[in-house]
Amino acid sequence: MNSKTNSFWPGWNLAAVCLLIALTGCNQSQPHSAHHAATPSSNSTADQSGFSAPGVNKTPAPGEAPSGMIWIPGGTFRMGCDNCNMPDAEPVHLVTVDGYWIDETPVTNQQFAEFVKATKYVTIAEIKPKAEDYPGAKPELLVAGSVCFAPPDQPVSLENPYIWWKYQPGANWKHPEGPGSDLKGREDHPVVHIAWDDAVAYAKWAGKRLPTEAEFEFAARGGMDGKMFAWGDELKPGGKWVANIYQGRFPNENKAEDGYRTTSPVKAFPPNAFGLYDVGGNVWQWCSDWYRPDYFERLAAGGTARNPQGPPDSFDPQEPGIPKRVQKSGSFMCSDQYCARYHVGSRGKGAVDSGGSHIGFRCAKS
Repeated sequence: MNSKTNSFWPGWNLAAVCLLIALTGCNQSQPHSAHHAATPSSNSTADQSGFSAPGVNKTPAPGEAPSGMIWIPGGTFRMGCDNCNMPDAEPVHLVTVDGYWIDETPVTNQQFAEFVKATKYVTIAEIKPKAEDYPGAKPELLVAGSVCFAPPDQPVSLENPYIWWKYQPGANWKHPEGPGSDLKGREDHPVVHIAWDDAVAYAKWAGKRLPTEAEFEFAARGGMDGKMFAWGDELKPGGKWVANIYQGRFPNENKAEDGYRTTSPVKAFPPNAFGLYDVGGNVWQWCSDWYRPDYFERLAAGGTARNPQGPPDSFDPQEPGIPKRVQKSGSFMCSDQYCARYHVGSRGKGAVDSGGSHIGFRCAKS
C-alpha cells in the first residue's frame, strides 16, 4: 500500500475498520536499473571475515517427501532488496537457514475444503463481528464478510485505496466475491480470504507450520542469490509472463496479458529452480514472523543471522496498535505502477485477524 494511504482515515464504521486492517502493505515502486550480482551456488562456504557466503547446502532430505512438499536443503543467502524503493526490505543482509520442507504450491481451495470437512472449522471471515469489538458501529454493519478488490471503471488517484476496495458481506473462502460466487472451476486455485489464525489452524491440522519469512524467501529464490525475482532479473523473460501479476493501468485497466484477472491455478506458471510454484504473484502468503519495518536493520547489525524467527512483537508506525504478521510473494494485484512486491526480496504485512481476496498461504515442516 502507498505509505501515504496506509494510515487511519476519518468516517469510521465497521466496514471501514475491516477494510483498513485487511489492506496489505504495498508501496509504490519505480523501475529498477541496478540489481545485485547473481551468484547461484551449490554450496555454502565462509568468507574471509568468518561469515557464511551465499550458497545452497547439499544436505540430503531426512526421509521420504511428505505429499505435495519439496525439500529445501538450506544455505546462506542475501535477504531483502536494496534497489526496490522499499525501506522495510533494507538493508540486504546475510541469513543462513537449515533444511526444511515446504509446500510445492499455496494451499488450494480443494485442500482447504478437506480441512474444513474434517474439522468443521469456521474461518474468521465467516464469523459475525462482535459489537464490543467495534463500539459505535451500526448494527446493520455487524455482518460477516471480507474485503474484495473492486476496480473502478476509470483512472483514479492512487492516494486512496478505498477507491478499489470494498468490504463485501458474505465474502469468504467459499464465496470469494461474496454471495452468488463459488469455487466451481477453482478447486486448484489458492484459497483466499484467509486470516493468519485460519492459516495456523490448517497447518496444525496438517502436521505442519507456517514458514518463517527467511525460509519463504530462501525457498522463493531457488538458489539464485541476488536476483530481483524468483525467476531471474527480467520481469518478462523471453517476452512471456511467468507469474500472475497485474498488467495495465492500475487499478482500472487490467489487460490480463498473463491470462488471469484474479487468482490462477497454482501450477499455471512455471516453477522456480527448487520446483516451487507461485512464490511470486497470484496471492500473498502468510509467514510466522511478526512484522516490524526496522527488523532487517536489527538483523544486519548482528552479522549473519541463523534461522531468524522474526521480532518478538509487531509494530507498524503507519498503523500503531494493529498487530501484523509478514506476508510474502505479492499477488495478482501487484503492479509496477503501485505495488511491485512480487520482487523476491520485498515484504508485505497484514493484520492477523483479516484476510482478503488476494491473501492465502502455504505451509512448511521441519
